[in-house]
Amino acid sequence: MAIRADISKSAQVNDMVARAIKQFGKIDILVNNAGGAGGGNIDTSTEEDWDRVLAVNLKGHFLVSRAVVPHMKDKKYGKIIFVSSMGAVHPSVSVLAYHAAKAGIIGVTLNLAFELAPFNIYVNCIVPGPIETPFWDALSRGMSDKEKRAFFDALAGKEVPLGRMGTAEDIAGPALFFASGLSDYVTGQVLCVAGGQPGLSMESTFLSSSQGREAWRQP
Repeated sequence: MAIRADISKSAQVNDMVARAIKQFGKIDILVNNAGGAGGGNIDTSTEEDWDRVLAVNLKGHFLVSRAVVPHMKDKKYGKIIFVSSMGAVHPSVSVLAYHAAKAGIIGVTLNLAFELAPFNIYVNCIVPGPIETPFWDALSRGMSDKEKRAFFDALAGKEVPLGRMGTAEDIAGPALFFASGLSDYVTGQVLCVAGGQPGLSMESTFLSSSQGREAWRQP
């Protein structure tokens, strides 16, 4: 079942959740994974940039969680997984609103984990590092496959102690752990899945570069 919705709009979120409940009767697992980049630094960000980025990356996660939690409380069980970003803990000088939103997700995770523990609802957060997604494809537009691979390898070599970009499968494993019974004594945890970032690396040189700044300005 696929439903297209703007998660920054509460009416659309409530309708989406109601349709899921009608179809399946319950919601056991919620993964708050929607997001988008954009904006700039303190000098270049507009109020509209700030509102747009936080609407999806933070407000939307709140709205979806608020709509789902009552159904989990009724069943006295649920797994909520937030997906943040290394931007929450790994500073740069190019994407202030995005990083603020991702840091906010960690705060929401910790508070909801405490609030919902009496209801047997588990709340945890995954913090991905650089993962090969269509976003990075956009940065390498016009490159040959060989050039793209060299770009990714160079980026990972500078940013990631393990020396490679992550994949969707690298995120899927921790997500499955948090969603399964294997994590039934785990809540309020923030797990960095980032090849050794942030503890083993410095500030993101890519995001602080002119190319990185320009890439993140794209809506």
